[in-house]
Amino acid sequence: MRRLLYLLTILVIVVGCSPKMGGNIENKNQEPAAKQKPIASSIDLTEVNNDRVWVQVDPGKFDADSVIFRLPRVVQGTYSVSDFGSFTDSLVAYNYDGEPLNVKKEGANTWIIPDASNFDKLGYYVNDTFDIENTDKKTPFSPSGTNIKEDNFVLNLHGFVGYFETLQDQEYRLDLTAPADFKRTAALPVVSTTYNSDSTEVTNTYAAERYFQITDNPMMYGKLDVAEFQVDDMQIVLSVYSPNEKHSASAIQKTIKSMMDAQKDYLGELKTTDRYDIYLYLAPRAKTAPTGFGALEHHTSTVVVMPEAMQAQRLNQSMTDVVSHEFFHIVTPLNVHSEDVHYFDYNAPSFSKHLWMYEGVTEYFASHFQVYEGLQSKQAFYNKINGKIESSLNMNDSMSFTKMSENVLEEPYASNYYNVYQKGALIGMCIDILMREESNGQRSMISLMTELSQKYGTEKPFTDDKLISEITEMTYPSVGDFLKTHVAGNTPINYSDFFSKVGLQRVKDSTKTSLFIKDRTPFLKGNDETGRAEFRDMELNSSLKELGVQPGDIIKTVNGTDYTLQNIRQLIPQSMQWSPDTEIEMVVIRGEEEVTLSGKVGTPMVETLKLTEVEDASEEQVTLRKQWLGQ
Repeated sequence: MRRLLYLLTILVIVVGCSPKMGGNIENKNQEPAAKQKPIASSIDLTEVNNDRVWVQVDPGKFDADSVIFRLPRVVQGTYSVSDFGSFTDSLVAYNYDGEPLNVKKEGANTWIIPDASNFDKLGYYVNDTFDIENTDKKTPFSPSGTNIKEDNFVLNLHGFVGYFETLQDQEYRLDLTAPADFKRTAALPVVSTTYNSDSTEVTNTYAAERYFQITDNPMMYGKLDVAEFQVDDMQIVLSVYSPNEKHSASAIQKTIKSMMDAQKDYLGELKTTDRYDIYLYLAPRAKTAPTGFGALEHHTSTVVVMPEAMQAQRLNQSMTDVVSHEFFHIVTPLNVHSEDVHYFDYNAPSFSKHLWMYEGVTEYFASHFQVYEGLQSKQAFYNKINGKIESSLNMNDSMSFTKMSENVLEEPYASNYYNVYQKGALIGMCIDILMREESNGQRSMISLMTELSQKYGTEKPFTDDKLISEITEMTYPSVGDFLKTHVAGNTPINYSDFFSKVGLQRVKDSTKTSLFIKDRTPFLKGNDETGRAEFRDMELNSSLKELGVQPGDIIKTVNGTDYTLQNIRQLIPQSMQWSPDTEIEMVVIRGEEEVTLSGKVGTPMVETLKLTEVEDASEEQVTLRKQWLGQ
């Protein structure tokens, strides 16, 4: 195979085209029309070239002067610009005579192909994103990114396979060639499997009904540890890549199964899926390892990136929190979604007004089911809710949630996106309490979502502007008033009003934090002008205060390491390994000066309010609380 690559490379020098595209040119008169055949695409993992893989796309015959080919600028679930076209190079398009066409590139993600009636196929190299996260190049959130290594390929297909502007609803066939000894996990149906002459390489051909299914079905290839098990009638496939074999799929399986058993009970009769895939990439301690820890949901799968150095107990809890959130996306947006989601534009998307539901209610379910199904104590749940209140108050509490959702890529809304996981979850909590109060415990947030899923489902989107009025008609005036006032409107929520319904109160307390993060809210934020991280304008913990840190200070170095926005994500997990006696020296930029701060890490504490049960709560309050929490 190496020799073949060498010969083909010589061909490149001679004809000035790609090493992969010189042969198999089709006869123009025999080529089916583009809308009459599946789009044929291929990825070859057996010939990695300078950390790149070759992708080829053959759409069929066009009857047009020109066609537009793109890779996604934005993908669903990220709410940020990723520019996956910027990770490609050497794109070449051929006519039916095997000659290259003069393709014009516009921006990072778009190519205009002329003389489209003579256009046969195109190909390009794709670079991965994981190993350049800590460089100056902007990269997507790790779980939406890509990895190309000799023993592991994270195949978020939106980062590999592009689309033609007029053919997004066309069927796809994807030929994926890999070493035969690789383990392969993918949810897309395999329509055929072939081997090369000596059976060292295998090609699986996958089928997708439209481009959305390409982007919605990630894969993982390589030296994987895979566990498969059942949760009722649902098959769970857990694929784990742990480069140093610190964690195994079998060890994590018990946690995932217990969690998903509880989730299925919590969802009741709501339709889920026949199969659910979890792809877990455990990042080693290396400069080329990804550092954007978390997960990205897909309709029937999730890609998770976590640090391999995590202890087993902490990893299991993180998997419960993170994967449960992603799994609950089966409710929304899979079964309940707007036209903006259903007809998603990967280049110039419009966004729904209802991130409070897609992400907020989903995050609420991921917390609430743990206490409702007995996986977590009531006080642990109270602590989590209390943490979300405090985190939400560090953002714009009077910003309309629907307006923020519609304009999530723009400022000042983009910097408040994180609030969908904080205040968004609290919105779900408030509606849940209202629903149970109004129905004497017979209805809830999950029952409302079940009703909405029965009304709409996977193939019928709702109209964005009508959702709040529809929910009001389906529920109670109090729910409608709440949505109009606190979700569409800009009035902050008085959480005490809702806690009093269930006999809870917030009292003064102090709590321990990490040095640079409190719960899930960092004390740091990015400063695009300086390219560095600065301390937020918020109440800092006791250790930061004792070091002399002030809100607005910009981090330059910590213990001699220079930190920019490209590598600042490494600092938080590193700091979590420090003991109270660890000495730290931090150089910060304060105004026009550089200030050196030094001292011990100590035990970071913050003054806070604690959510607790009222001792003399009324029988009515206790009853509603039990209905709400299931205990």
